[in-house]
Amino acid sequence: MDNLTLLLIERMGILLTLAFILTRIPLFRQLLDREVHAGTSISYSLMFGLFGIAGTYAGVVIKEDSFSPAFWIFALSSEDVIANSTLVGVVIGGLLGGPLVGLGAGLIAGAHVYGMGGFAALPIGISIPVTGLLAGYVARFFSQERVISPSKALFIGMFAPVIQMSLMLIMAGPPDLVRTVVNVIGVPMVLTNSISIAIFTTMIRVALQEQERSAALEAERAFTIAERILPHLKMGLTPQTAQAAALLLQREVKAAAVAVTDREQLLAHVGAGAEHHLPGAEIVGDLDKRALFSGAIEKGLGREVLGCSVKNCTLQAAILVPIREGGSVVGLIKLYFRRPQQIGKVQEALAKGLSNLISNQLTVALTEKMKGLMKDAELRMLQAQIHPHFLFNTLNAIVTLIRIDPQLARHMTVQLGTFMRLTLKLTAAPLVSVKQELDHLLAYLEIIKVRFSEQFAVRCYIGEGVEDALIPPGTLQPLVENCIQHGLRHMPTGGEIALTVKKEGNLVCFHMEDNGCGVAPDLLPVLGRVPTESKEGNGIGVHNVNQRLVSLRGPDAQLNFCNKPEGGCLVTFSIPIQKEESA
Repeated sequence: MDNLTLLLIERMGILLTLAFILTRIPLFRQLLDREVHAGTSISYSLMFGLFGIAGTYAGVVIKEDSFSPAFWIFALSSEDVIANSTLVGVVIGGLLGGPLVGLGAGLIAGAHVYGMGGFAALPIGISIPVTGLLAGYVARFFSQERVISPSKALFIGMFAPVIQMSLMLIMAGPPDLVRTVVNVIGVPMVLTNSISIAIFTTMIRVALQEQERSAALEAERAFTIAERILPHLKMGLTPQTAQAAALLLQREVKAAAVAVTDREQLLAHVGAGAEHHLPGAEIVGDLDKRALFSGAIEKGLGREVLGCSVKNCTLQAAILVPIREGGSVVGLIKLYFRRPQQIGKVQEALAKGLSNLISNQLTVALTEKMKGLMKDAELRMLQAQIHPHFLFNTLNAIVTLIRIDPQLARHMTVQLGTFMRLTLKLTAAPLVSVKQELDHLLAYLEIIKVRFSEQFAVRCYIGEGVEDALIPPGTLQPLVENCIQHGLRHMPTGGEIALTVKKEGNLVCFHMEDNGCGVAPDLLPVLGRVPTESKEGNGIGVHNVNQRLVSLRGPDAQLNFCNKPEGGCLVTFSIPIQKEESA
């Protein structure tokens, strides 16, 4: 029995060498990556069934209590049986592919064993597909593992030969011969089959881990390259940025040459062939045009396919990587190689990763740029809505004063011109200092006091350390105008508006209050949040101020309205003092 065990281990060494070679084949790894369905089940069954047949030929022919060490095994006589390793491939097939694969591989290998003959051909031929089927069902208990662990495979592998020996004792005859043979081959088969299954499982796990590690390294490499190349491409596709990107790519990708194009011409070419692939050359190749049109990665093999007319050009293959921005192709990155054989799966995966990463980042950058432009346009529109509102009221007042007090009308016109000059200066920037905003407010009050000199007074209390804080331009003037037009409209005299600006920690707090009629209770929750209808005005001034504060200084800067117990309305808001403002 010891000699038989050593001989089976020796034969299994040859079989496991074949298994190791099998795990190195890309087709085998691709098969492992596929989802198991009807089509792949047939491929799995055929592959592991053939491996089971190889295990049969790696077995040893037993005749009663003696065995033949011959390597080649042909048809067995009625007194022979084979101590086989057929179960290794079948059990592995069931563990990897499930019951259907285990059964399919078992039928192929079992039919081959049955065809070889021997007094135990029928029970062995039946036991092999039964074992594969059971192994597939057992694998479902470990479905969370991509490949079952070697320790579990070793445990499962011990039962496979036991099932085969049991069927031989039940179905084969004569009984004395069967018992003798089982005593001889039972322990060696259990040892060799279980150990071989565990080793084969380990090989498959190592192969998959190598593949995943390689994919992770290529993904990390693609991320690194994309991170370094993006600052150049974000500045736009120009000859300068294309040259910098091509130099970086050639160094990182280890390509023979790298070229960058826009939709019309070659912008840069670095590496082999630079003497005749000149920047500024028009794109004429059909492969280039197809990649620009479809936005898909293209692979070109041959100088003619690549559109190069120079006969001695050493660049014979290339991968064309489209650069997409906002859904449209804006250019190409061309990775050149000297021979088609140099383009492998790694290079194709890297090209695909680069295309996706660069295109996604450029699209994100474009989106952020468009959001900034839209926000700036929105703020300009809001400011344009506020200024005409005040301008029309003032012009109406000037028209009235021209008839009753020309001198005062002239003074008011001069003040309006001063106010508008300050307005144009301030609205050139999205944020201005509190000091500039207060100067703008004082220019506004110079005009207002001509119109409402007897009706109200405005008092300002400005604390220290608030002048350099940044605030959206035109914030205070609409709030004062709102107090006059709505809060104090029924007070012919005695109206008061008080503005307090003070620093509290890292905030500049604004308090504006009046002693007028206050705000209707049903408007308090929505005032500033949505435009309100008003008979006295267009109802958008306060809303626009709140929108600009929230957009430029954050949600904590929104306007808060409340009615005072003694009468009148209080408006408060706060803006943060950023570090650069404090400095």
